[in-house]
Amino acid sequence: MAMHSQGGPLSRLRRGHEELVLGLLRRHGPQSRAELGRRAGLSRTTLYDIVGTLVASGAVVPSAANPGPRRRGRPVEHLTLNPAAGQAIGIDFARRAVHVAAANVAHEVIGSASAAHGPGLSWERRVELAERLVESIAGSTLRLTALGSTGAVGVGVVGPVRLTREGQVPDGPLAALTELLGKRFGAPVLLDNNTRLAALAECAWGAAAGYRDVLYLRLSHGVGGGLVVNGSLHRGVDGLAGELGHITADPAGVPCECGGTGCLETVASVGAVLDAYRSLGGTAADVTALLAASDSGEPAAHEVLAAAGARTGAVLAAVVNAVGPGVIVLGGELARAGDALLGPVGQALDSHVLPFARDGVTLRRAALDEAGGALGGVALALHESPLLARYPSTEDPEDVL
Repeated sequence: MAMHSQGGPLSRLRRGHEELVLGLLRRHGPQSRAELGRRAGLSRTTLYDIVGTLVASGAVVPSAANPGPRRRGRPVEHLTLNPAAGQAIGIDFARRAVHVAAANVAHEVIGSASAAHGPGLSWERRVELAERLVESIAGSTLRLTALGSTGAVGVGVVGPVRLTREGQVPDGPLAALTELLGKRFGAPVLLDNNTRLAALAECAWGAAAGYRDVLYLRLSHGVGGGLVVNGSLHRGVDGLAGELGHITADPAGVPCECGGTGCLETVASVGAVLDAYRSLGGTAADVTALLAASDSGEPAAHEVLAAAGARTGAVLAAVVNAVGPGVIVLGGELARAGDALLGPVGQALDSHVLPFARDGVTLRRAALDEAGGALGGVALALHESPLLARYPSTEDPEDVL
């Protein structure tokens, strides 16, 4: 047997072939060796060698026979990822809650869990809460080793996250959080804005599955968004794309905490809508009560939701005219208002989107709700979605051909 160093060119080439085969199984499901060979472009000898190694390591297993008419001769064996070979964890640190999700390497979601907490909870306590939630869904079966390479934890946080090409964050609180999580879970940590991760999840598993151009907006205690352009989640310069909440919605409006005036967040966030509702005499203590008032037909609740929807739709229309998405996904607590909010959003889109583009875009409510950010973290950790083509990976760029 030829000997070479662990990080030598032959080792890197073989690892590249293994990742190619694993990626094909993730994206296309169970396949025969012949199908894998055609898609991978590898010689029969090389492919059988790579597949043999993956089967011996437990990363790949024979799958159940495909249904269909039985043919003469020996049945063709199909191969699939071994669901027991590893898992990925996603964590979403929302403003006053922690959400977690887990999936196996075959992209089967194992479960999700959430827990609310009070304001001002330290990062140490929030990470402890995340650990307990992960244990509640994965228990002692947690295996953060993904098919021959180190597993990862995908993490979403509120606010901008600057990402370098190496996938690191600047010094400061987020760097400290990344280090803390890495020690607790014993795996690399991929960090991003939780709203952008929710957009990723909706495109991978939710309301926008199958679309290549998607505009996602979350109306929550803050307002943020995510863009999928030509099949890839758009990061922008330094990873700061998607700050749709800070597009001006009312030039004569109130100051925003970002330093601007009349940003969408000042008129369509949970706090802004509650303030507008109370100014009309409403008594709702929180967004749940406001939505209940809307469901019961209270005029004041309908008025403030309609106003927020109209402002939101006008901002979205400007983005639609610039980007041209096929679907708009609206998420967050306010989206639970249903037609009371989405109706006015749709009307504003009809009024402001260019006439020839109106029929090309569909408005949908998010399908994943609170689990969206955590499931996006799972997708980021698995790092196999074509949506992540422009994202940094956990691998050392010097160790990949």
